[in-house]
Amino acid sequence: MATTRAQNPPASTGTGTGTAEGTDAGTVSGAGADEGALTLPAELLSWIGWSVGGTVTRATRIAGGGVNEGWFVDVTVNGTAPGTNQSGDAKGSTDGDENGGEDGDPDGSTGDSTDGDGRPRKLFLRRNATPPTAGSAFHSLATEAEIVAALRRAGAAVPAVHAVHPQHEAVLMQRVTGETWFSRITDPREQVRVAQDFIRVLAGIHRLDPRHLGIRALGPVRSAREHALERIADLRRRATRPDGSMDPLIRFSADWLAANVPDYDGPVVLVQGDTGPGNFLYQHGRVTAVLDWELAHWGDPMDDIAWLTLRSVQDTFTHVPDRLAEYAALSGHRLDVGRIHYYRVFAETTMATLGADADETPSDGGEPPPRDYGNLHIYQQLHRRLWLQALSDAMGLGLTRDEPVPAGSPPPWDPLYAQALSMLRVVAARVDDPLARQWTKGVARLLRSLRELDAAGRVAEAAELADLAALLPGEEVVSLTDARALAADATAVGKVGDGDYLRYLWRRVQRDEHLRRGALGALGARTWPPLTDDDPPTPSAGRAGGTT
Repeated sequence: MATTRAQNPPASTGTGTGTAEGTDAGTVSGAGADEGALTLPAELLSWIGWSVGGTVTRATRIAGGGVNEGWFVDVTVNGTAPGTNQSGDAKGSTDGDENGGEDGDPDGSTGDSTDGDGRPRKLFLRRNATPPTAGSAFHSLATEAEIVAALRRAGAAVPAVHAVHPQHEAVLMQRVTGETWFSRITDPREQVRVAQDFIRVLAGIHRLDPRHLGIRALGPVRSAREHALERIADLRRRATRPDGSMDPLIRFSADWLAANVPDYDGPVVLVQGDTGPGNFLYQHGRVTAVLDWELAHWGDPMDDIAWLTLRSVQDTFTHVPDRLAEYAALSGHRLDVGRIHYYRVFAETTMATLGADADETPSDGGEPPPRDYGNLHIYQQLHRRLWLQALSDAMGLGLTRDEPVPAGSPPPWDPLYAQALSMLRVVAARVDDPLARQWTKGVARLLRSLRELDAAGRVAEAAELADLAALLPGEEVVSLTDARALAADATAVGKVGDGDYLRYLWRRVQRDEHLRRGALGALGARTWPPLTDDDPPTPSAGRAGGTT
């Protein structure tokens, strides 16, 4: 179906009624002030109906979605009830962008979300209520739609794009059949089949000549080195604060990346970025669609392999060395462990510049936008550790896990945490809405971390001050904030060695992880997978605790 872009929909005719998960299939999420970000504005509802020649009868925000919201949208065309010839909606992701449904063909490469008369019924809306700022790492949804449309023309397994809103950040797409989370496959043989099929799809995309894809928004295709240096410059711009300062680890990593760009002059490919489990749909052992192209760029094929190993930390992906050997055979791109280690550092440094910190207060003093801050809290910690482990591997530092355990005494009010967590467990078990259930668990994660901070946070701060005093002999170390800045500045001018500085950060991140162990649960034991069967293991994350 042709993509609609340069046309304006008619004026909105109303706000709609009901809730995202009402019992009446004829209700839609309106734009009422009480429902906030969990409803679609009437203008978008009107545009969706106008774009496909029907009326929106149901719009449900789904759980997950990092930068962009995901919505299941049902449309009635010519008075026919939506989905009358369908068996229901597929499950979606609980962390990350998703696009699930029961329409479309098995391989996601041809056909649209249609019924027998050829008109759309069940659709998927990607929406960002806050458009990306100039210089953002994320593409606009219009650019992402251009990338997806080009890949679909080339025969890749991606959803069809129905329409792109001419003003707002909104794209209407095919709702493709499939499950999201790879770890939910219980049959090991099916896990291997799905993983192998994803490798086949990724290798096929990497065999495409980017010059023939016609993606104007990504600019001209140059060498992998030129693209890497350009992205490092963009990374620095994103990370530079209004006062000219930059997070010390981002500055360190950007300097290291610029000084160590791989000497690679081979083929440039379309790198998806953030590729792997969680960002594709599967069904019956096959990949039905590859999702989430908001970080796509031209570059080194090993860049995507690094992202694949990063995604496999979050959602297990069979034996990675086997899958990478299959990728090399299918794609024609030889695996290069050194380049993969380099792009792991690149991926984590990029992740650190994608958005605001979880604890950041809006500049206008208002409430932060609704999102799963509990999920953000644990994944920021996971990625901080993976980042330092990636630097250790790339620089040969040999960091190992010593699992410091801050000692502390619970405060008198500690029982209140247990009471609140007990209540949330009951609430979560009785909530049917996937988004509400996920966010309830997010609140529990934050409470677990606050409980640990109350008990041992000051002990951890004292341990870090001692580390900084040893790193900065002769300096008066009193304020933790000032001492951290002194250490970063001393490293930047060579007074503190790179290895010594990273070892200090490594001890700090381990203490932080101990304080969040109840919130992290199983993620606390996850680490980078090996790249080959001869690859030395990345240091273990240690003992996991609590639940997710």
